[in-house]
Amino acid sequence: MANTMARSFLQAVATEEVSQPLRAVQMEGLAVLKIIKHCKEFSPALVTGQLLGLDVGSVLEVTNCFPFPTREEDDENEADGANYQLEMMRCLREVNVDNNTVGWYQSTLLGSYQTVELIETFMNYQENIRRCVCIIYDPSRSNQGALALKALKLTETFMDLYRNNNFTGEKLREKKLSWVDIFEEIPIKVSNSALISAFMTELEPDSPVVQCDLDRLKLSTAPFMERNLEFLIECMDDLSAEQNKFQYYYRNLSRQQAQQQTWLQKRRTENIARKAAGEEPLPEEDPSNPIFKPIPEPSRLDSYLITNQVANYCNQINGAAGQSFSKLYLMKAFQEN
Repeated sequence: MANTMARSFLQAVATEEVSQPLRAVQMEGLAVLKIIKHCKEFSPALVTGQLLGLDVGSVLEVTNCFPFPTREEDDENEADGANYQLEMMRCLREVNVDNNTVGWYQSTLLGSYQTVELIETFMNYQENIRRCVCIIYDPSRSNQGALALKALKLTETFMDLYRNNNFTGEKLREKKLSWVDIFEEIPIKVSNSALISAFMTELEPDSPVVQCDLDRLKLSTAPFMERNLEFLIECMDDLSAEQNKFQYYYRNLSRQQAQQQTWLQKRRTENIARKAAGEEPLPEEDPSNPIFKPIPEPSRLDSYLITNQVANYCNQINGAAGQSFSKLYLMKAFQEN
């Protein structure tokens, strides 16, 4: 009886944990520093790594991480990478460090991370891990004065559609899924142990720093703005190509419907003549006729991802332009005085 009650209690707790949505990602300060160090050392090349930690209720704790080895373009041996991951996790387990995989991290260049490859990686992780996140770090944007670190996960509605590979306009309207509903950003909380906090307090200097940070007064943001505009133009070209695909599809659909109406009108006229002659009417549908074969609708996934990228580049340009205008107004006030 006691074993039955204990089993029921554990099942209830497990069900409650599964039903809790992910509310926050709590990262250890050491893990954040290791991610930043790895991404900056290899910038502008893109790197990835494994996140380790615990899944506790509605909070995903990231306590450690390790980088994946960089591979050459002609190196396609994935078995070595998998063996490396297993060996690293085994070594961490031997030294009593958290070795539960809770996701992965990757670097990006000016926020260009919303790709089909990222979605496929998410789906592969979801097969083995109940809840996982991807930590995105952008070294190029962090150089502009903001810590470009974010945690992402796929929405449940989008994953259902992706599993069925059904991104038609009718299905998207039925699920009420727009381009902003692909990824969900989870708030990140950086935490440190009491011992590390005390140590950092001891390292703080007694007197405040008096040296001026002249980099904040630099008025030129040309490289950052230029690369953002280049990527934005490329995305607009890709979006225009996707729109041309849909226009071509709708033109073919309209042409097919016109051919079907012409064929049906001809068949009905022929059936009227057959009825007048006392013959059996012919069926008004002919599946073997090519004009009755449905034209497959192109997937809207690529256009959704490109639209997300366009919005991301516009937000970055808007933020950089706002800071530049503030500096210009400040310099103008200095010159007038």
